[in-house]
Amino acid sequence: MRPFGYTRAADVGTAITAVREHPGGAFLAGGTTEVDLVRQNVLRPDLLVDINDLPLDRVEDLPGGGLRIGALARMSDVAQADGVVGRFPLVSQALLLGASAQLRNMASMGGNLCQRVRCGYFRDAVSPCNKREPGSGCAALTGFHRGHAVLGTSDRCIAAYPSDVAVALTAVDAVVRTRGPDGERNIPIDDFFLLPGDTPHRERPLEHGELITAIEVPAVPVARRSVYLKVRDRASYEFALVSVAAAVDVRDGAVADVRLALGGVATKPWRARAAERSLLGGPAAPAAFDEAAARELAAAEPRPQNAFKVELARRTIVRALTALTNGEDR
Repeated sequence: MRPFGYTRAADVGTAITAVREHPGGAFLAGGTTEVDLVRQNVLRPDLLVDINDLPLDRVEDLPGGGLRIGALARMSDVAQADGVVGRFPLVSQALLLGASAQLRNMASMGGNLCQRVRCGYFRDAVSPCNKREPGSGCAALTGFHRGHAVLGTSDRCIAAYPSDVAVALTAVDAVVRTRGPDGERNIPIDDFFLLPGDTPHRERPLEHGELITAIEVPAVPVARRSVYLKVRDRASYEFALVSVAAAVDVRDGAVADVRLALGGVATKPWRARAAERSLLGGPAAPAAFDEAAARELAAAEPRPQNAFKVELARRTIVRALTALTNGEDR
């Protein structure tokens, strides 16, 4: 057992200062994965700063139809919020599919975005892992990698990013609001998650002591008709092999607007921009959906055990878009 300090912060400024003053300081919210990683000796904080008393748990409407979701809002509360269910059903569905009821009641929205990868080599604390120990190597490259990524990988890391709701939020261009020693920042969610490249240990562009305060979702009318489709090994609590966050607007038989993001297949929530470009203005038909999916997945770099994900992702994209457009001609 490694000893570490613990303190509760009463305000945002105190929390930031406390973490900044300790090289191994870290914020503690729901702790649903962080505590596990501390126990496994993967994370080694010298101080945990409990931020659960901070007033960052509200879900509020923004002018024009957007939402502001506090970083400490619990997943279960956000999933049931009227503005989320009515205007962003893909976000509500992703939250409900993302964890068991017990975890959703405790896990925070900000913490969910910051959860670490589920790669067994990262979590065993002894295998070579460039995320845990930069320069040590990646055991998954030649080891067991069935659940790993086929998009956005590098020769340093192929771990798939695990969050479900981050995929849905990426599809609707959410913005992550933070506060740190240098003030406040607004980070587009697609920039909030970094590709592994040569620095897989750096997963987000946050400075030490920079705290997520909220997630803002702009008004996205197309999201009112949306879905989060998750394919997994079992129907109970399980991480995605492939997931698709999709929203589409069809007018006169053509795709007028579309949003697509993929989970389970990439090292970050993957905005499927090539597929979106292929679909816009084209027919809302399964053949067009299939062609768009193929264009998006042309960049995939599968390995022997996860090559099935390419075909599975293609079919899941087609299934999600077909479900949304079946019988629709608005």
